[in-house]
Amino acid sequence: MALRFGDKVSTATTDYGTVLLDERNGQYWELNPTAGLIVTALLAGGDETAAADALIAEFGIDRRRAEQDVATLVAELRASGLAA
Repeated sequence: MALRFGDKVSTATTDYGTVLLDERNGQYWELNPTAGLIVTALLAGGDETAAADALIAEFGIDRRRAEQDVATLVAELRASGLAA
C-alpha cells in the first residue's frame, strides 16, 4: 500500500537526508538515507515490495532485511500518527 502522510505533515529533502515536520506539534523527524529511500518509494505510489526492491538495488542487502526495514519504518510512521 502506498504511504500517505496526514495533511499536517511536510517533507523536505536536505543535504543530510529527508526531514518530516509534524505541523500539529512542531516536531521534526530526520530520516537516515535508508528511511528516506523507503519514504520516497512509498510516496511515489509504490507498495512495500517496491520500497524493499529500492533498498536492495541501492544498498545490496538481502530481501528479508529489506522487507523488515520497510515494515518497521511504516509501522513507526503509522504509530506516530504521521502516516496512514
